[in-house]
Amino acid sequence: MWRRLWFFVRRLSGDDAYERYLKHHAAAHPGEPPLSRKAFFKLEQERKWNGVRRCC
Repeated sequence: MWRRLWFFVRRLSGDDAYERYLKHHAAAHPGEPPLSRKAFFKLEQERKWNGVRRCC
């Protein structure tokens, strides 16, 4: 039970984003090298914070 709860908390917080990215990348883009952990998080931060995200 604790293990499932831990996985749920990691999913909600986004802590497992890189692991999910690696799984997706392996399935969708075989043969291509994945981004490093540092490059992945840099792109995620840019995606999250760049641009207007509000109505006014």
